[in-house]
Amino acid sequence: MANRLSQVSGHISNAYGRGLLAGEVAIITGAGQGIGKATALLFAKEGAKVVISDIDAKRLEGVEAEIKAAGGDVLSVAGDVGADNFPKQIVDATVAKYGKINHIVNNAGFTYDKMLHTTPDDAFDVILKIHVRAPFRLIRQAAPYFRVKGDQRENRSIINVSSTSGLHGNVGQANYAAAKAAVIGLSKTIAKEWGPFGVRANTIAFGLIHTRLTAPKEGGETIEVDGKKVALGVPGAARPEAADETVYAGIPLRRGGTVEDAAGSVLFLASPLASYVSGHTLEVTGGVGI
Repeated sequence: MANRLSQVSGHISNAYGRGLLAGEVAIITGAGQGIGKATALLFAKEGAKVVISDIDAKRLEGVEAEIKAAGGDVLSVAGDVGADNFPKQIVDATVAKYGKINHIVNNAGFTYDKMLHTTPDDAFDVILKIHVRAPFRLIRQAAPYFRVKGDQRENRSIINVSSTSGLHGNVGQANYAAAKAAVIGLSKTIAKEWGPFGVRANTIAFGLIHTRLTAPKEGGETIEVDGKKVALGVPGAARPEAADETVYAGIPLRRGGTVEDAAGSVLFLASPLASYVSGHTLEVTGGVGI
């Protein structure tokens, strides 16, 4: 036991000296903006070689340029995470350049809100496809690089992004809540199956993080899904700069979270600081739900 503690302590000490993720390789989906972008920037700052992906190639180029300008090591792989060929494309590109994979952060996604009784099959199916099937297929494709016997001190993890909607449900989000509940079960199963290989698997359930998905719907932000324009955001949502504390009365910290707040929680779970955390769902909510 003492030997194991000294190994972990040494790993963490070294990480602090060189960056928490120094030399490690992380795939981050949905990295063109929001939480994914903030996570990619933070991981690169902490020494990771980041493989970033997004369906919006132009946004992805901007993130790549920003990381390179800061001296980071980055590879961009634009594409739709739901496409049949995407998992092989990004895993092959990652291994071809870096030779290994330490972390996968399944962050890509969007909302397609409707009341349950008005939700058509396609609106339900596409959300499960992107939020559950796509992460599953990417993780499965990367299995040979995680299910490796050897030095159990090698820091490797899977992090699936969920939501408080997946924990508690949410009005107008039967599809999203079902999908975000599913990835929690997926993470727990990976933790049990891949734990013997030294792989950790965790989920993050975000509360209110200020992104385009939680911005006022009146802003008109949309995403195209199978040729249809889908409105994003929440009707009447508070803006990040809202000065009236009562706007956030339901949040103990009395504010919404920033994408940097979100990225910090992802970094924690990926880092050696969470070396004995697996199968866990970390609630990042500013205190909501306690």
